[in-house]
Parts: sequence; structure tokens; C-alpha cells
Amino acid sequence: MRAVVQRVSRATVTVAGETVGEIGRGLLVLLGVAHDDTAADARALVDKVLGLRIFPDHEYKMNRSVVDVAGSVLVVSQFTLLADVRKGRRPSFTAAAPPDAGAAMVDAVVDLVAERGVGVATGRFGAMMEVELVNAGPVTIVVDVTEGRVH
Repeated sequence: MRAVVQRVSRATVTVAGETVGEIGRGLLVLLGVAHDDTAADARALVDKVLGLRIFPDHEYKMNRSVVDVAGSVLVVSQFTLLADVRKGRRPSFTAAAPPDAGAAMVDAVVDLVAERGVGVATGRFGAMMEVELVNAGPVTIVVDVTEGRVH
């Protein structure tokens, strides 16, 4: 499981001109699910993302998490994060989970965020989405999880 986490002042995802997910201050999480990802991976990812101290405190040091600042999370599935570009010019996506399994894991991540009391919005799995964001900082972190451990 791979996530690109961006600290945002706002983010929106639209499908065919319709807004399907929107947050104010918080985190945009672009989420790629691998074919061998497990529930333990989802828990580890959510624990790490919600605990990341990447929001400024009163001294403007990155010491606060999205939970600490009462922010929200926008989760957008993005299988292209699992692209393998080592050979040729066309990316291979064989590491990505098949659609049904990928959708289930994205749903699991969203449910885990909600269970922690954090506001969560989503894109639409499998749709052609347009994501608009204001990256605050900019702050962008890549989180990789396999076998329930963050790498």
C-alpha cells in the first residue's frame, strides 16, 4: 500500500463536473493498493497518516497531527502509484490490486479513519476524477506499508 499524503488548506474531487468529495484544512491522501495488501496494512497506514506531525504548532514547527488540528482527510484511490517503470516507456500496473480488492481496501482505510473520529471524504473508485488542492507548505509525504509495517 502506498500513499502520497499532502497537507492541504482545501481539496476537492469531482467526477463529470459533480463534486463527490471535499475538505477544508487537512490531508489529501492519494492511495494505491497493491494486490497483496491486507487489513493490517490498512491499519498501519491509517495509524501513520493520522499520527503524522506535519501541521504547525504555535511556534510554526511541524508538531501537530491532523487529529490535533481537528482537520479532515480526503482519500482518493490512485492505482497508478503502484506503477513499475523500470522497463520500457509504458508503465506496468501488475502490482496494483484488481478493482474489487482495491475498492474494498480503500473502503477499509476510509472506515478506519472515520472510526478514529476524523472527518473523511472520498473520491469515486474507478472513475475519471479531477482533484483540486491547495498544498499548504507545500508538504508532501510518501508512506509505504507492507506486511503491516511502514517503510
